[in-house]
Amino acid sequence: MVITYYCIVTLFIIAYLLGSIPSAVWIGTKYYGVDVREHGSKNAGTTNVLRVLGVRAALPVFVIDFLKGFIAVSIFSLLKYDDNIPSQAWIINMKILAVFVVTLGHIFPIFAKFKGGKGVATVLGAVTGIQPNIALLCFAVWFVVFMVWHYVSLASIVAGCAFPVFVSIFSGSIYARHGLDHTSISFLVFSFVVAIALVWTHRKNIGRILDAAEPKVRVWEYLKLDIIDKDKSANG
Repeated sequence: MVITYYCIVTLFIIAYLLGSIPSAVWIGTKYYGVDVREHGSKNAGTTNVLRVLGVRAALPVFVIDFLKGFIAVSIFSLLKYDDNIPSQAWIINMKILAVFVVTLGHIFPIFAKFKGGKGVATVLGAVTGIQPNIALLCFAVWFVVFMVWHYVSLASIVAGCAFPVFVSIFSGSIYARHGLDHTSISFLVFSFVVAIALVWTHRKNIGRILDAAEPKVRVWEYLKLDIIDKDKSANG
């Protein structure tokens, strides 16, 4: 059993280290000579990278942040090979804890002086590793809100608040998928914690939206700028 606990602690450490990969900071400084934490909203996340550096920088940042959440949670599936693990439900609960750990790493990254982003893409990737159907529904809500109002922060808040609604509706599906016949109270509680956390971390954005001071994001405009800049570079 000691080895089991050792493995679990190791997986949590890996989850934190994965979360600590500061993709926005590293890509910005290495390829553009810009630390995005000193520009725009000063947030080391996809949206600020999009505003400051454009689509070509923002896309890999989103992909990396998504994947580090997904991988951090998925590696806990290795515990199913441990005979000391009591049940699949127990593994799912470990995955839920891993979401908090990897997100903590993203917000307070050890590789970037503990100054990171808000963790929306990382949470999305982590939830996808537990329940992809619910993650897809939340992303659909995010996409619709974003396309209508063009506020990334508003889309993230609404999608986060929709998360516990979807979990409540499909509360048994996560366990049914593993052949279990009871619902995940821990996953439901987790969904409410995520919703509250997203509202809290975006509280300044909410104030700016109410004051009509929150900048809108229209991806096609940034994409157009990227194309123009690329053409300029090609023409010397």
